[in-house]
Amino acid sequence: MRPQSIIISFLIILLTSCQTKKKEVLQESKTHSFFVGTYTSGESEGIYKYILQTDGTLQLIGLATIADNPSFLTKSIDGKFLLAVNEISNKDTVGTIESYLIQGDSLKRINKSSSGGAHPCFVSVNKAGYVLTANYSGGNVGLLKLNTKGELSDLLDVQQHTGKGVTERQDAPHAHSAWFAPDNTIISVDLGTNGLWFSQIDTSAQKLTPLNQQPLQMALGDGPRHLTFHPNKKWIYVLNELSSVVTMVQKNSTGQYEKGVSISMLPDNFEDSNTGAGIHISSDGKFLYASNRGHNSIVIYQVNELDGSLTLIAHESTKGDAPRNFSLSPDENYLLVANQLTNNIISFKRDKTTGLLQFVDEIEVPAPVCILF
Repeated sequence: MRPQSIIISFLIILLTSCQTKKKEVLQESKTHSFFVGTYTSGESEGIYKYILQTDGTLQLIGLATIADNPSFLTKSIDGKFLLAVNEISNKDTVGTIESYLIQGDSLKRINKSSSGGAHPCFVSVNKAGYVLTANYSGGNVGLLKLNTKGELSDLLDVQQHTGKGVTERQDAPHAHSAWFAPDNTIISVDLGTNGLWFSQIDTSAQKLTPLNQQPLQMALGDGPRHLTFHPNKKWIYVLNELSSVVTMVQKNSTGQYEKGVSISMLPDNFEDSNTGAGIHISSDGKFLYASNRGHNSIVIYQVNELDGSLTLIAHESTKGDAPRNFSLSPDENYLLVANQLTNNIISFKRDKTTGLLQFVDEIEVPAPVCILF
């Protein structure tokens, strides 16, 4: 090969390498914006937007929209629309779900529909556009549908729960969340009846129909609140608010859901009152995180890849009071916690190898209760 050809080849390789490295740097340096749902009985006016910088610091963009108690948020699968509950404070008033078009740093309201019950506190949506909302005081789950224009249908159906538990908080049904499981089962988590309810969507009738399984009862007084699915689609982890334990659930050989082992969310020497709140698992399935209100911490577990069992690794202080909700950033390099009663959001750097968290930044937010990337 001629010297000139060698030089040209070397320059091409060098240029390509530089471009690749530049591309990788750009990908690593991407910032992430997120919306924050709040309670609006105090200084908050609705839903706010913030930025998570590449170094983990936080920055306020501003008020995205005025809304009434938007205490839980989710996005449509295509990311174009945001759905928010209106957790209206009157227990005798039916709540609502609002749909918004995401327009840069602001939200443009499209429409509003009934949630089917009082105090809606959770909303989820699947690929087909079906929307579930859990109504806490109503003790039921509402079914709606979101079309391609971001418009919510009128309420299609309501699944009413019945029964009660053994504690003061369990005097009646209190639906706290409703999830689309990987196998298309709908799992409704009811703190009041102390169990998980199973159903499916009859798409021809546009209704919720119960599955051939009785509600799965947690241990007495557990008070299930939220859950998360392992990426392998076999294991489910249920956060129990009242007992502060995480319970594993999976299907048995006959296809019925059954309980596995439970593990405490608290240190052995902690004796004060506590309630569990949020729960999330890393996308690699290696680490599980849950929030404690009272101990005011994020508990970190390692997940056994063979049987799904959990091993406690550590507790990380949330540097605030009542961490109701938290979220992993899209790249999972950071974990953000919303402390409702101290009006702040905390940013932690997450070690993907150990699962541990390290404090990075703090920002003031009025009554934050939901973080949505």
